Amino acid sequence: MGGGARDADGNVTRGDVIAVETQDTYVDASTRLVTTVGVNDLVVVETADAVLATSTARVQDVKAVVDRLNAGRRPESRMHRKVYRPWGYYDAIDMEARFQVKRITIRPGASISLQMHHHRAEHWVVVSGIARVHRGDEVFLLTENQSAYIPVGVSHRLTNPGKIPLEIIEVQSGSYLGEDDIVRFEDVYGRGNGEE
Repeated sequence: MGGGARDADGNVTRGDVIAVETQDTYVDASTRLVTTVGVNDLVVVETADAVLATSTARVQDVKAVVDRLNAGRRPESRMHRKVYRPWGYYDAIDMEARFQVKRITIRPGASISLQMHHHRAEHWVVVSGIARVHRGDEVFLLTENQSAYIPVGVSHRLTNPGKIPLEIIEVQSGSYLGEDDIVRFEDVYGRGNGEE
């Protein structure tokens, strides 16, 4: 255990944690409330992707969990909810077979690549900031509460020309939603087709 000051019961907590009758336990809550009751000698780590709970004596055996994720070809071993990119990051909020919802944050002055998708359409709604949208031959600005639809097969780029982070909600729909369905025409970060 490490990374913070111990309380009177020997616990180290980070984030939104309520520990009741808990001793010598490390709890790291990244995205939501984590509670413990009547436990001791545990390590609990909560992220947007998963929750890990193990005894402090077995924390070194976490590699066995990773091995099982990989062996079972579980998406958690290769896909993460919050993903950082050179232009900012996205948080995959919800996903089913034919749709995905992402919260996308683009740094001031940054942009995604000029790209298109063979299998999915996208609908962007601006939450805060200003978006410059390239859609086919069109270029236009969007502000808060405005939106744009990007059909399957249409080239597009999203740029933040403003001074504050651009936040949008992106709803993807289609037969395949993988990040490798990207055909890049231009990318200031040097990424090729299919690269994240």
